[in-house]
Amino acid sequence: MVTVETQGLSGGIAMLWMYKEEAILNSFSKNHIDMRIKNKSGNEYRLTGVFGEPDRSKRQETWSMLRTLAMNNSLPWCLIGDFNNMTSQNDKAGGRPYPQRLIQGFREVLNDCNLVDMELRGYPYTWERGAGTSEWIEVRLDRAIVNIPFLDVFADATLTNLEISTSDHCPILLELQKIIKDVHIKNFRFENAWLREPMCHQIVEEVWAGNTNKTLFEKLEKCSSILSTWGQEITGSFKKRIHNCKRILKAMKGRRDSNSISVSREAQKKLSEVYVQQEVFWRQRSKQLWLREGDNNSKFFHSSVKKRRAINKICSLKNSQDQLVDWNTGLENVVTDYFSELFTRSHTEWQ
Repeated sequence: MVTVETQGLSGGIAMLWMYKEEAILNSFSKNHIDMRIKNKSGNEYRLTGVFGEPDRSKRQETWSMLRTLAMNNSLPWCLIGDFNNMTSQNDKAGGRPYPQRLIQGFREVLNDCNLVDMELRGYPYTWERGAGTSEWIEVRLDRAIVNIPFLDVFADATLTNLEISTSDHCPILLELQKIIKDVHIKNFRFENAWLREPMCHQIVEEVWAGNTNKTLFEKLEKCSSILSTWGQEITGSFKKRIHNCKRILKAMKGRRDSNSISVSREAQKKLSEVYVQQEVFWRQRSKQLWLREGDNNSKFFHSSVKKRRAINKICSLKNSQDQLVDWNTGLENVVTDYFSELFTRSHTEWQ
């Protein structure tokens, strides 16, 4: 870990990594940490954490720092953090127009250093002030800027606004490659969280009462189909539902009219219900038999399942030439060749 302490109530940068061999520190200051990174695939690149000068009269210091860091660079390069700079008026909503000279100055720096601003997925703004009031201002201050070699090496890299935060800044997530998701064949599974809903009992009773001429298997199939569709509203997409509730609460923050208070209370009620459903959902999957009913540590349930899945997941293997390959570079062939060789008969003699 390398850290730069905060300056009063602003600033502060930290770089953390898993293995010592992954990163080498190039330089640091109160406004940056510059690292050379080598990932598991053997790709070497440069990663710089940045905190731009918040004082507009000193913005030139940030621009000079970027130009200095760009000198004699031959590696794929990414700079990420709170730049306290905008590239256009579209980066701001509310308040007065941003000084055009600052926008132009930052764009000149990007051009001089041959850097491009990565597209931000999700909500377009990363910082706010005065939420829910007539003086509400939102700005995109946090970003990742990269050079062309970086885009060539990491063609699938994405930058996402995670939006939800206790800070006035939203966290942003840079992913260098696409995450290959496991393909699961969805089979019906009854969720214990459904038992908290009266509608669950009603669905089962109606299916059984309305299909008296059907076999037991046909009734079960019909019931599971209806429950699966209905259950998506109860145990489907917890993250999205929590996000929607928090967005509503965030928009209503600071408002005192009766309608806004009513909307906030309803959103808070829904948020509490989702948290309870999520807890029951992950408890059912955690399979930790020693946990007692009523334990509210839903993060533990979630991590138990995620950890088990991570342990069982194969991301990369070494081939016959002792080279590490993943699903993008022929891992399926390594698996196929291994089992083909394992089950191929050779020089077998029977007595």
